[in-house]
Amino acid sequence: MASKVPTLYQWLGGAEPLNRLIDRFYQKVPADPILAPVFAHMSPEHFQHVAQFIAEVLGGPADYSTLHGGHAEMIRHHLNRHITDQQRQRWMFLLLETADELQLPSDPEFRSALVAYLEWGSRLAVINSALPADAPVAESPMPAWSWGVPGGPYQPEPQDS
Repeated sequence: MASKVPTLYQWLGGAEPLNRLIDRFYQKVPADPILAPVFAHMSPEHFQHVAQFIAEVLGGPADYSTLHGGHAEMIRHHLNRHITDQQRQRWMFLLLETADELQLPSDPEFRSALVAYLEWGSRLAVINSALPADAPVAESPMPAWSWGVPGGPYQPEPQDS
């Protein structure tokens, strides 16, 4: 009997570990000379909004869309921010370093899917950040990220007795 493949959000462990990751990451940002300028004027709720967005993308609850307006609204938050590729790379590095520090799942299938999403999303943020603040943003569906090529975590098949 085949087992149901969990969402990336479920495999991560749900809201609690994701919130810890994002909270701890943003605790580190003010001391980082590359990232501090990017986040210097963010609201105190910023980390919670980011956690809600990532949770939704990874298959968790649709809180970001319900409470904050979905993918188009996230794009609007990045307009005219002029994020550099160096800042994007540092964001990736520090976030993944924090995931390791907090001992989030590190199996190859999960990390492959997580890194693929973070690479895709952070590169879109750089592109969108080069647009003027008044650029029109079309409504678009929320990204829905899954396991990709691996197809899910390695789980040995139960042995028939």
